[in-house]
Amino acid sequence: MNIAFIGFGKVAYTLSRLIKSPDINFLTSTEKRSKDTIDLINKSNIEVYDSFREALENAEIIISTVTPSKAVKVADMYGPYCNGIYLDLNNISPDTSEKISNVVDNFVDGAIIGKIDSKNPTLFLSGENAHKLLFLNDFLNVNIISDNIGDASKLKLLRSTYTKSLSVLLIETYDLAKKLDLEDEFFDTLSITEGDDFKDKSLSRINNTLKSSKRKAEELEEILNYFNSDELDMVNVALNKLKQF
Repeated sequence: MNIAFIGFGKVAYTLSRLIKSPDINFLTSTEKRSKDTIDLINKSNIEVYDSFREALENAEIIISTVTPSKAVKVADMYGPYCNGIYLDLNNISPDTSEKISNVVDNFVDGAIIGKIDSKNPTLFLSGENAHKLLFLNDFLNVNIISDNIGDASKLKLLRSTYTKSLSVLLIETYDLAKKLDLEDEFFDTLSITEGDDFKDKSLSRINNTLKSSKRKAEELEEILNYFNSDELDMVNVALNKLKQF
């Protein structure tokens, strides 16, 4: 089986390492890719083609791991070359999932829940062809939500509404604690109720949010575009803060 990636960042790189089988080959292309992406592709030691078209035409499964703002454009460009399953793992809204399903055959709506590089990453799937990806259960936790395109995206958006807003609040509070020279005590007090590993998890979340603020801002924009933005005061505030980082 050949699995081709459109986009090759942390998600694609980690999946190529998690899904280890002599029966599975990973494909991608360095076409119009940045030096950092090319370096990551070379580090992964997967099969590289000169063009995405060539890579995708040789694949039974295509996985899109770009950014929310590019998901539809990428589907428009490369969907016609899909000969099998097209899985989108971007943090997109259900409306965006519907747009992709209109231009791509055998579309599966996917959402990675939690950090992809955690010990047991979970993959939520929805769509009539989602069951064809159950073999991935051998490598990570796969949960099929329904046959409805968009259901996996809805759950991802609901989760992101909470986690990304909370991350911004955490950064803001941590900055206040540092100004007061009480950052260690800040984590000590919260660890009493949040658990002994709260500090490590919080610092990891802060670092991840700051490092990926642009992508996370795009994800919050997807949330505001799908839901009633007037009812999401905290998300609006979180988006404005992310744009400042």
